[in-house]
Amino acid sequence: MKRTIYFCFVVILGVTATSVSIVAQAVETDTGVQIEKDLALMRRDLRSEKKKLIAMNVPLTDVEATKFWPVYDAYAGDMSKHYDQFYGIIKEYAANQKTLTDAQAIDMIKRWSTIQVQLAQTRQKYVPLVEKVIAGKKAALFFQVDRRLYELMDLQVASEVPLVIQ
Repeated sequence: MKRTIYFCFVVILGVTATSVSIVAQAVETDTGVQIEKDLALMRRDLRSEKKKLIAMNVPLTDVEATKFWPVYDAYAGDMSKHYDQFYGIIKEYAANQKTLTDAQAIDMIKRWSTIQVQLAQTRQKYVPLVEKVIAGKKAALFFQVDRRLYELMDLQVASEVPLVIQ
């Protein structure tokens, strides 16, 4: 099991490394259109890989899978809405990186921290919903794997976005 999880994380890291390097290149451009396309491509790749990795690491019976995946899809949709806001901040930062004011920087970090709270609240909202369709240990395993995947994606994005210019 640990070997499978490790392999899956290596795969997702590879996908994010390839996809997010596009974001880093886009940050250097002044065209919001290119950045938006690159982020959309990266997110589509990550979403499809993420679901596969969860399926590989959370063993479900056919009955459990029938009940779990609709809940997962709703959860992923809700999380995606928050990440839409997050990627919007990245696009905004990329477009204004060289001319960013103190006020803009503070506004962006406040919005980012609000998104982090919303992500945690969404996870809390779905714990009882997931627990209704799969057993407690499997639900815990799902949230562990899910959180690790999000952490990997967040780390990869953070490592590619340039720091604020002083």
